[in-house]
Amino acid sequence: MMTPNDNMATKVTTESLDLFYGEKQALHSISMEIPANRVTAFIGPSGCGKSTFLRSINRMNDLIPSVRIHGKVFLDGVNIYTKDIDTVELRKRVGMIFQKSNPFPKSIYENVAYGPKINGMQNRAILDEIVEKSLRRAALWNEVKDELKKSALSLSGGQQQRLCIARALAVDPEVLLMDEPASALDPIATGKIEELIFELKDQYTIVIVTHNMQQAARVSDLTAFFYLGELIEFGKTKSLFTTPEKAQTEDYITGRFG
Repeated sequence: MMTPNDNMATKVTTESLDLFYGEKQALHSISMEIPANRVTAFIGPSGCGKSTFLRSINRMNDLIPSVRIHGKVFLDGVNIYTKDIDTVELRKRVGMIFQKSNPFPKSIYENVAYGPKINGMQNRAILDEIVEKSLRRAALWNEVKDELKKSALSLSGGQQQRLCIARALAVDPEVLLMDEPASALDPIATGKIEELIFELKDQYTIVIVTHNMQQAARVSDLTAFFYLGELIEFGKTKSLFTTPEKAQTEDYITGRFG
């Protein structure tokens, strides 16, 4: 079991997780402990299993017909890969932010209110409160508070991504999975997303896949290096980047391959 040092409370644990797309094995026996209220970054070359592993934490891979999964993933000690797990409920607890912002073609307000509404919330005053609180947490409220009826599609790329974060926060998740959330954004918008990640970790457990090693170094407390579907090394970000234990990690960080 790969686990960072210190007595950090564990939020997500995986044990011997194997994942296959048809006959092709994409993940090989991944065991790790992801601590609560920290930012954990996954790095590694394209196609090494980072995003596949991320999506296994809220069972998004279930949506792919050819996928087979062996092993266990625990959220607060409960294995999420048992038959009686409600995946809708699971994905409320474990929210997902995608690489490309995907706001609904609705108003800014309706984007954020969407999750609470489909979960049965109809009280307008409470919805107003949730929308404001979520937009504030996503550092977007001051930019859109007078334009809540405008289409979400009229926002800039960086604003759309923060709106998608607000939409995820509106259903009160415990874990936020972010799959390269800033890769399509300019440096200023990227900076805002990174600041936001830093602010949100007090309340949420955040796991981020990034192809940008500088970003991993800036925003994360812990970093996991993946290569060819295997977890090579996992530890505190500063240690992993300055004194990696594995030669493969060092080769990747210093640019010898990848």
